[in-house]
Amino acid sequence: MPYDPHPPAVKLYIPASAHLPEFTLRALIMGTVLGMIFGASSLYLVLKVGLTVSASIPVAVIAITLFGMAKKAGGRESTILENSITQTAGSAGESLAFGLGVTMPAIMILGFDLEISRVMLVGVLGGLLGILMMIPMRRTMIVDQHRELKYPEGTACAEVLKAAATPSSREAAGEVRIEGSDEEKAARHRAFLIFGGFGIGLLYKVLSISLKLWKDTVNFVFNAPLKAGSAGAEISPELLGVGYIIGPRIAMTMAAGGVLSYLLLIPMIKFFGELLSVPLAPGTMLIKDMGPDDIRSAYVLYIGAGAVAAGGLISLARSLPTIWNGLKGGLTGFKGGGNGDSKGDAAPLRTDQDIPLKWVVIGCLGIIAVITFATPLHMNLLGALLILVFGFLFSTVSSRLTGEVGSSSNPISGMAVATLLFTCLIFLVMGWTGGRYYVTALSVGAIVCIAASNAGTTSQDLKTGFLVGSTPRLQQYAILAGALASSLILGPILLKLNDAGTVYVPAAQVAPHVTTDASKLSQTAQLQGPQASSDHARYKVWQKTDTNGGPAGKYLVRDDGSLAYLVDPGINGQFHTRPDGSEVKKYDAPKAVLMSYIIKGILDQQLPWTLVLFGVMIAVVLEMAGVQALAFSVGVYLPLVSTLPIAIGGLIRWMVDRRNNKLPQYAGLNEEELQAAGDRSSGTLLASGYIAGGALAGIIIAITAGVLTDFDNAMNKWAEAANPFFAGVNSDALSILPYAALIVLLYWVGREKAAK
Repeated sequence: MPYDPHPPAVKLYIPASAHLPEFTLRALIMGTVLGMIFGASSLYLVLKVGLTVSASIPVAVIAITLFGMAKKAGGRESTILENSITQTAGSAGESLAFGLGVTMPAIMILGFDLEISRVMLVGVLGGLLGILMMIPMRRTMIVDQHRELKYPEGTACAEVLKAAATPSSREAAGEVRIEGSDEEKAARHRAFLIFGGFGIGLLYKVLSISLKLWKDTVNFVFNAPLKAGSAGAEISPELLGVGYIIGPRIAMTMAAGGVLSYLLLIPMIKFFGELLSVPLAPGTMLIKDMGPDDIRSAYVLYIGAGAVAAGGLISLARSLPTIWNGLKGGLTGFKGGGNGDSKGDAAPLRTDQDIPLKWVVIGCLGIIAVITFATPLHMNLLGALLILVFGFLFSTVSSRLTGEVGSSSNPISGMAVATLLFTCLIFLVMGWTGGRYYVTALSVGAIVCIAASNAGTTSQDLKTGFLVGSTPRLQQYAILAGALASSLILGPILLKLNDAGTVYVPAAQVAPHVTTDASKLSQTAQLQGPQASSDHARYKVWQKTDTNGGPAGKYLVRDDGSLAYLVDPGINGQFHTRPDGSEVKKYDAPKAVLMSYIIKGILDQQLPWTLVLFGVMIAVVLEMAGVQALAFSVGVYLPLVSTLPIAIGGLIRWMVDRRNNKLPQYAGLNEEELQAAGDRSSGTLLASGYIAGGALAGIIIAITAGVLTDFDNAMNKWAEAANPFFAGVNSDALSILPYAALIVLLYWVGREKAAK
């Protein structure tokens, strides 16, 4: 395709004047169902490893495929706008699953019961709040800052939708594809790059993780003089693609934060603490016995959480003028109950219509009322106001971060940590330090976490819709419907997963001499899950909060006060064998464990504030030096294995752009025009395919690891015994070889030829 040196600021694929089928029943139902499926698989992943996979691109690919099959069966072909609605509705489940999986299990980890009504209310309220908070920000984040905030997954999803556009959509877009013409060849080339990258990314991850042909993460741990320092990378196609799309500046800034953590802070803690003869709080083991990941979990995570909180607040303060301008634009929604145009009384263009701001305000007031008076939440007006304030703050930060570094690298859990820090501090000042306030604080954090997660997803979907020419108002309706449907099923799934792994440990094994006054206990319960068939008795429930005579946790108590069972949860439980000898699969839920530590640390006044303030000072020093701290702070919080491959992608983008910018067709362009040219390059299309394929592969991996457990275990045993690319002294180095092939291909495709 000939290069246009003066492209329009933004050229929507489907113009505002075109009216295609968009918010159809089949598109909404398909998106909602796919969202529930992806939400369930994402919930499994977040409980297992603390991570999820962005669902927007996989849902878009599946929607294109299913609608194409329906067309071949005699149905009507879909439009690109219908596909956009489907992927928008389907993306809500993943973001809800992450917020629920990061926070709600902490209630069980702390030894309290998790009621189904609480989980469902938290999911509904958090999901709706995040979407409502993003609506007045759309013009600011998506339209006004289109060049600054790239939303890499959202941009990639738009390219996938455009590459698979049906004839009716291409006609509405004015895209003429005469057989054999330059335009037709260019369109075929773009589709080939995107879907070729999709196939490569999908195949690469399935071969690596499901079939264990090579390691998915390489890591090198150093000895003295940089003892406990380490450098590693998750050698995945989607992170490489994200780095290429966001570019070298942000990618390198994030990696720099990881370098600070893994090559300075962790070795420094090891150096100064190795000779200690007692554990250094908040760690529970000797520093000399800790590896890099142990030191990170015990100390550096708190530093990173402080840096993210401070960086987010500074970024928010810097963005207040643009946020206020966005709010002023949204205030036009009060005029006549419609979407009035701030430039006049004329009706706005189809592509600039949002849900009117008055409905956003009414919805937020309704959420406050439900939070305050809903019995399962045990909340008050202060808690509701905290949720609204923190929800707005972190929804804005999350939306901006998603635009800068992508959904996969958005540290939502760091924002949840910051919310818990501020909430628990307020509770501490109010004197609310009893055990029941653990659950209240976690509910505040959970709703805000889900709101921030869903706000980032919503902004990403709106970016996709903006690029393809969707109607924002209809997208907002779609994601509201998807969030509501997913929130109603994720709670029961969470509790079922926990019940399936719960072990009722005979109290004689763990607390043989402990008794309690059963007359003071009112709550009763029976055994659930596989052990229920062996004991049908009903017991009283006791929450033991100390470790005297036995572990803290939930106990079932007989009428005489003697303990019958310790209820060891399926999520983060410690007992992996039932009394009959059968093995039990547990879920580590690493992020939820961190939340439980934060709650107990603050309300019991044991949080390592020194470490948190170290992180705050890192952000402050960077801002004083003129460096925007948020992306760097994200790197401090996230593991280096996640940020280093993003930096590699950014480096490849720098090399490609540096070479291409010397070509004759780029002579005389300014920096912004060169950046726009790079954003439209062949390398960006291939990187979009990498992201799509890697994201969809995450769902296949969840199936093989969760449903096909025996297959996954068999492949692990084979790889550890016979595959030098997976196990052995050279496995890390050998695993880099297939990853190097991805890198070389991306660089080769990104290069352009000189114009004739």
